[in-house]
Amino acid sequence: MKLLLRRTPVQLQFCSAFKKIFFAALLFISTVVYSQPKDNYILLKPDRVFDGERMQTGWVVLVKNNIIEQVGDMRFKLPADTKVIDLKGCTLLPGLIEGHSHLFLHPYNETSWDDQVLKESRAERTARAVNHAKATLLAGFTTIRDLGTEGAMYDDAGLKKSIEKGIIPGPRMIIATRAIVATGSYGVKSENADVDYPKGAAEVANADEMEKEVRTQISKGADVVKIYADYRWGRDGEAAPTFTTEEIAAAVKVANASNRKVVVHSSTAEGMLRSINAGVTTIEHGDNGTEEIFKLMKEKNIALCPTLAATEATQQYKGWKKNVDPDTERIIAHKKSFKLALQSGVTICMGGDVGVFAHGDNAREMELMSEYGMQPIDVLKSATAVNADVFGYADKIGRIKKGMAADIIAVDGDPSAAIKNIRKIKLVIKDGVVYKQ
Repeated sequence: MKLLLRRTPVQLQFCSAFKKIFFAALLFISTVVYSQPKDNYILLKPDRVFDGERMQTGWVVLVKNNIIEQVGDMRFKLPADTKVIDLKGCTLLPGLIEGHSHLFLHPYNETSWDDQVLKESRAERTARAVNHAKATLLAGFTTIRDLGTEGAMYDDAGLKKSIEKGIIPGPRMIIATRAIVATGSYGVKSENADVDYPKGAAEVANADEMEKEVRTQISKGADVVKIYADYRWGRDGEAAPTFTTEEIAAAVKVANASNRKVVVHSSTAEGMLRSINAGVTTIEHGDNGTEEIFKLMKEKNIALCPTLAATEATQQYKGWKKNVDPDTERIIAHKKSFKLALQSGVTICMGGDVGVFAHGDNAREMELMSEYGMQPIDVLKSATAVNADVFGYADKIGRIKKGMAADIIAVDGDPSAAIKNIRKIKLVIKDGVVYKQ
């Protein structure tokens, strides 16, 4: 005799509800599985590859989404639906790294620095910065170290975030927010002692204020701390040190504790010496560096960012004509210090102080480094692997290597033979996205 099992109305409702949930779950899982975006593969086939350290031939580069997947000889199976970009006659390089930029400035022969800080609204300066960011990226510079907004407060943090969100095109940004200056040393200055104008940087008067300001800037988004170790505040307007060694060291102590680096503007030997003893990471400009100073920098593993292009640009704005007029005293001094730096073996970064001259013309610094005596292959290293190492980003950018970020450019010809070829941009990829082809 069979036992007949009967389901109660409650049980029947439960079974019906369970079936609905079960099939809904299956539908959700299938939807998730089939809606996963496909991996995007790009194979780059140039004549040669500069990997950040050496020039290689016979190499190809495979990009998967935003990461370099394969590098070297074509000894791997090509994934289905790979996009192949043939770059015959071209050199592939890591995306270039601009070591000294100011996106919130534009050339001083268009508008003086004082008038940019005093008369241009922050809305206008941000609008300009958006255009500058795009021009920089399309020139092949996929990363910049932006060393101060010069009166635009913390707007570089918002600009950086907008680029990261894909709202606007631009390079990766390593930002300093507001540079730090000694009270009374920096502009904009008024001829009327009773009038205080807005300043282009944050003022501090002692070591305690220095520590507090560094902490403030970090809280606002600073990736690096920029300090003016000297400035044109001498009795007769000459450059002179502004901070003691102890005051600069106070900034280094706080910054290093948060895995950040300190860079200094310095053009005097004494300002450079104080900065070296305080333990900074890079010295910007170094116009009047001596053989002894550069040797000490090498011993302490402190890099130089010479900004040769800014020096030439400012002299041209004053009427000097390159290759027509004799070199000015300032250019002679900078050529001499750069030669001494090369001879000393100090690490040299590539950074032109862009903003003093036009954004997108960043290669101007690389051309001058070569003109002043640096081998083109070493200039390429400075603009890629060296800058990545010195700035603390060697695990992400600066080399064409498996597992690195897909920041890659291609130029027509061989820039290691003639550095001017670095301007012949044929391809720009940043984070796996093709911005120029």
